[in-house]
Amino acid sequence: MHVLVLASQKGGSGKTTLSGHLAVEADSAGIGPVALIDTDPQGSLSHWWNSRKSQTPHFAKVGLLELGEALKGLKQAGIKLAVIDTPPAITSSITQVVAHADLVVIPTRPSPHDLRAVGATVDIAERNQKPVIFVVNGATPRARITGEAAVALSQHGTVAPVTLHHRVDFAASMVDGRTVGEVVAKSASAKEVRDLWLYIQERMSRLTGDVKMLPDIKPAHFATEALSSLDERPVAIFAAEPDPVFMDDGPLPPPPAPPPLLPPERRFHPERRVSTTPFSGPERRVHVFGRRAADRPAGV
Repeated sequence: MHVLVLASQKGGSGKTTLSGHLAVEADSAGIGPVALIDTDPQGSLSHWWNSRKSQTPHFAKVGLLELGEALKGLKQAGIKLAVIDTPPAITSSITQVVAHADLVVIPTRPSPHDLRAVGATVDIAERNQKPVIFVVNGATPRARITGEAAVALSQHGTVAPVTLHHRVDFAASMVDGRTVGEVVAKSASAKEVRDLWLYIQERMSRLTGDVKMLPDIKPAHFATEALSSLDERPVAIFAAEPDPVFMDDGPLPPPPAPPPLLPPERRFHPERRVSTTPFSGPERRVHVFGRRAADRPAGV
C-alpha cells in the first residue's frame, strides 16, 4: 500500500479540497481500492464524504496517534493507496504522519504568508527523509506572483508542473460530496486536477518502484526530467557532430570579414524654418507687450 500525505502549516492552503479530488481521481484511474483518511479535528473532509452518494473512495476518520494501526488495518483489507489529510498545525503528531508517507504534497497559495509557512513542513519531511512536491494552488491566471512563487518554491523542492487556478467551480463542487471532475468533467479545473494526479501518480510509481502504478498516458506539457549524468545521454548526440576543424574536405573557411564601419549618420532637417527677420536691433519686438518701459514710445 502506498501513502500520499497532504500537509501544510498554513491554514486555508486547500489541503482538504485537494485531498478529496486526488483520492477520487486515483480511484477513477484504477489505482484502487483507495482510502481517504481525515486526521483533521475539524472534520471538513468527513462532512464532505458523508454527503457523497458514491461509496468510493473509502473513508476513515483516524486520530493522529492511531494512524499507524489504522494503516496496517487498511493494508490488510486490500487498500492500495491511502490519501491522508492533515491539520494545519505543525506538531510532533504531524511528524508521525509524514513518517508513513511515500510522498508529501504541500499545497501552497502564491502569497508571501504561504511561502513563509512552507519551511516548517519542509523541515519535517527532510528529517524523515521523505520526498516533497509543491503544488501552487488558488493562483490567479496570468498573475506575475504565480510565477514568482513557483521560482521561490523550486529552491526548496520539486514544484508540480500543474498549477491549480482559483475558480468558483473548484471549491463549489465540494458542497454535495462530489468533485469538479464529477460535476463539470470538461472544465478547466477538472483538467488541471486530472493532470496533477497523473503527475503525482508517475512520481509515486518511480519513488516506490511500482511499475503497475505508471499512468497509461502522460500530458505532453509535462517537463521532461533532467538526466542524472552525462553517461546517460544517448551516444548519437556526440557521434553525429563532425570535427569542426579537421574535416575530410579540409579546414573550415575563414569567417567573412565584417562590413566597414560607416560614418555616423548626419541628420538633415529640410523642414527647419529659416527666418528672414533679423534677431538684432531695436525692431526685434514689434508689439508693446513684453517691451521694456525704457524702449516704449512716449504716450504708450
